[in-house]
Amino acid sequence: MGRQLANFLLDKECRAFIAPFDVRIPNGDETDEEIQTVVQPDIVVICDQSRLDERGYRGAPALVIEILSPTTGKKDLQEKYHLYERSGVKEYWVVFPREELVEVYQLGEYAKYAKSGTYQSNDRIKPGILPELEIDLSLIFK
Repeated sequence: MGRQLANFLLDKECRAFIAPFDVRIPNGDETDEEIQTVVQPDIVVICDQSRLDERGYRGAPALVIEILSPTTGKKDLQEKYHLYERSGVKEYWVVFPREELVEVYQLGEYAKYAKSGTYQSNDRIKPGILPELEIDLSLIFK
């Protein structure tokens, strides 16, 4: 998935990063040194290059993809879901490797996530932030 995103974005304004890559999410207008919330999503797409620096990215990425594992599942589905929603991440994808499916959430009305789809291993996903791209899940879940 990361490869498909990165290849598509080679000559585009947005960029894809794969963990480990720090995303610093401020609660307000605190300085970088005061930010307490730092996460390392599995895959992240950023479109505002001005927030990119040597420490990672400050603010809400355009797209965050988390790949569930038995040790991170609860955190990704609850804590990070609410963190990304609250901070304004436009799209949040949760990949369930064992089930071979992806749930896609998009930030909608009232700054709340709405599930826009559940995709299986033979489906293709068009990211809302990159509608001209199709992610082929059959290549992901080989």
